[in-house]
Amino acid sequence: MKNTVRVERAIKDITQQQLADAIGVSRNTINSIESGKYVPSTVLALKIARYFDKSTDSIFQLDEND
Repeated sequence: MKNTVRVERAIKDITQQQLADAIGVSRNTINSIESGKYVPSTVLALKIARYFDKSTDSIFQLDEND
């Protein structure tokens, strides 16, 4: 799964820690999502999308291998 979390953070000029605090996860979780090592749960993906005021589809996209 691909995602644009890092790009969205850059647009808002926030750190991984600030995003993590806002949605109630660890900074390591945000880092793992951004690097593609962790696929977030549906609830977590929705929280991230809501935080950035975007649709989940605009932040998370299925890969050909998914």
